[in-house]
Amino acid sequence: MSSPTTTDYQAPDVASKAADYHAETTDMMGEKMVLNMGPSHPATHGVLRLVLELDGEVIEKADPDIGFLHRGDEKIAEAMHYNQFVPYTDRLDYLAPLANNVAYACAVEKLMGWELPPRGQALRVLCCELARISSHMLGVGVCAMDVGAMTVFLYTFTEREKVYNLCEQLTGARFTTSYTRVGGQLRDMPDGFEAAVRKFLDECSVTIDEVSKLLDKNRIFVERMADIGVIPKKDAIAWGITGPNLRGSGVERDLRKDNPYLGYENYDFDVPIADEGDCYARYQIRMEEMRQSIRICRQVLDTMPDGPVNLAHDKSILPQKERVLMSMEELIHHFIVATQGIEAPSGEVYFGAENPKGELGFYIHSTGGGVPNRLKIRSPSFCNLSICSKLLPGHMVSDIPAILGSLDFVMGECDR
Repeated sequence: MSSPTTTDYQAPDVASKAADYHAETTDMMGEKMVLNMGPSHPATHGVLRLVLELDGEVIEKADPDIGFLHRGDEKIAEAMHYNQFVPYTDRLDYLAPLANNVAYACAVEKLMGWELPPRGQALRVLCCELARISSHMLGVGVCAMDVGAMTVFLYTFTEREKVYNLCEQLTGARFTTSYTRVGGQLRDMPDGFEAAVRKFLDECSVTIDEVSKLLDKNRIFVERMADIGVIPKKDAIAWGITGPNLRGSGVERDLRKDNPYLGYENYDFDVPIADEGDCYARYQIRMEEMRQSIRICRQVLDTMPDGPVNLAHDKSILPQKERVLMSMEELIHHFIVATQGIEAPSGEVYFGAENPKGELGFYIHSTGGGVPNRLKIRSPSFCNLSICSKLLPGHMVSDIPAILGSLDFVMGECDR
């Protein structure tokens, strides 16, 4: 082997090594700190872990770490009949289970080519808007509590409890309702339900106005929320943000208006928009959305059509229990549907619904039969939360509760 010549020799880069050593030693001396916020932290609203790199109290880097609640819902769906998966949708955005049920059922019905009777569609709209009020009530109350307004939480949680009373009256369950079926609902509205909803809507309107008086000009609340967590319009679009967070950045997109379903085009309501894109704007959007949901619910009750709430003409629909108990043919029909599921055609569909957190979408690929070949869930919280790595740097640690509260995510559908 020949000996190296002088031209092969390279002097060590002393300056570069010194810079690397200085960077390592300054980190060791504590000028920058890595802090784990969560997954057990009240301000992270569930099992979210934020890995923060701090320079003093200023965030320089933020990585959201998810997956602590992962259950594999999409793969579970591929081993179940279509109706058997309905209870799993309750556990996505578990603050608005009725809306999840409806979005999933609409996706399967799109695959089947079914259209619900007018009363069934109106009842679903009522369920979705009650779920929106319930979800926003909790979102606004918890966000306000995170920045110091404890009284607001007591107001909003009381109204949310009233929605749960209505859910119990309608579905028999308060939290995980599993009320919707592919092709209809579990049952029609019970006696007295309409009067109970009207009473709630009147009381809820008063509470929303009270919350506005407590927060809109509250100096502490405004200073904690205004000009904090600003999401520019172009970033909101680029990161796939939907729902109130998108509309708070000045993008006028609402699937109930842009791609109407369940007869939403027949109802008169406004889509609130704000241009500031900060935490305070997102709060204002949710407050106004609750007022519009109350407006929609009143129109639904005023124009509620008569007739069935379920499809009754298709052999893929379970027959009524009374007929099953009285007829052998209906008993056989029930047995076939319960054991084999819906006989879906081959094909693929996507359906997106305007849920409280944003666009909840279901993609279904079917090769025929009662079980989907592939099911994919487009969960709004997953997309809304992804912008944290861009949004949090530059803010103080104390701004994190306000930003996370204004994004209003839920980890059940984020991890799904």
